[in-house]
Amino acid sequence: MAEEATDEEMAAAWEASVAADKPAEGEGSSEWEADMAQGDAASGGGQAAGAVGSERILNQDEIDSLLGFSLDEEADGKKSGIRALINSALVSYERLPMLEVVFDRLVRLMTTSLRNFTSDNVEVSLDAIQSMRFGDYLNSIPLPAILAVFKAKQLDNFGLLTVDSNLIYSIVDVLLGGRRGTIAMRVEGRPYTTIERVLVTRLVEVILQDARKAFDPLTSVEFELDRIETNPRFAAIAQPANAAILVKLRIDMEDRGGRCELLLPYATLEPIRKMLLQNFMGEKFGRDNIWEGHLATELWSAPAILRVVLDEFTAPLGKMMNLQVGETLVMNATPDSKAHLMCGDIHLTHGQVGRIGQKVAMRVEAPITHAAKKRVLEAR
Repeated sequence: MAEEATDEEMAAAWEASVAADKPAEGEGSSEWEADMAQGDAASGGGQAAGAVGSERILNQDEIDSLLGFSLDEEADGKKSGIRALINSALVSYERLPMLEVVFDRLVRLMTTSLRNFTSDNVEVSLDAIQSMRFGDYLNSIPLPAILAVFKAKQLDNFGLLTVDSNLIYSIVDVLLGGRRGTIAMRVEGRPYTTIERVLVTRLVEVILQDARKAFDPLTSVEFELDRIETNPRFAAIAQPANAAILVKLRIDMEDRGGRCELLLPYATLEPIRKMLLQNFMGEKFGRDNIWEGHLATELWSAPAILRVVLDEFTAPLGKMMNLQVGETLVMNATPDSKAHLMCGDIHLTHGQVGRIGQKVAMRVEAPITHAAKKRVLEAR
């Protein structure tokens, strides 16, 4: 009882001291409340934080934002935090305008080819074109997937085509007669069967054929399928630190579909880099039919000065400078010799010199060759 009375007396004394220290209403009450709140936070957080002291503990959202793993940033394609600092060390590669045109052409060609291949309503869309390191791409491939390694013969290097599991099962379902409006069934935890690999191989061959047609206006490149892999480690076609162009394509077949990704290392595109740096001006990669027709018309109607040469001989410059009226120059040509028709320094044809009325004429005795016409046009 004595101890309880002592505790009550101590509590009453503490309340009295607090009431005496509390300022009157409206006179610094806000400062007193702020000091009390800070004291309570410090006393309450001392036990919860332990060795951390008075530092505030971050929640999971703040930790994700600091590290740069926010879902909103992943959807927007932007990076922040530590991930932004790490990615800022990556090498910035030059932009290839003509390559974007090639891939736009590939999308249009694939839309038509896959409609004929599947006999279904297929829509192909280009999601993104980006530069990344080859090692980072191999680590980011969602498994299971099928990786097709192909060779660009004229460029003497390799490329990679990745088909994800959603597209694999959708293609198999469509080609084997699956009913429309149903979602393709996915069976996880097993390797792909022979039928599935063969059908996906046919799909890859169709895409590579369209890729060859897409590059045709720029340069002739033949893409040949080399092998099919399911493990990314066996599809290493470049060093992990090498840069590559990644093209993400989305293929939709009504309620089914998936993604395929085309990866071309920069080493593969190096032989045609100058062509890919050109700016696109028109559907036919810089050609203008109207301008070409106008230029050809003007060239054919342009005047040309022709010369008829009877003979040529060499003489000292001093003798030619001292020629007097009445002197005779002896030539090696006879009255029956052939005269040459010249346009500048280009020999066109030959013939016989004669006279029509009061004018000297030349009768052409041989046609003008195609090589001579081409040389005249190049000289002009």
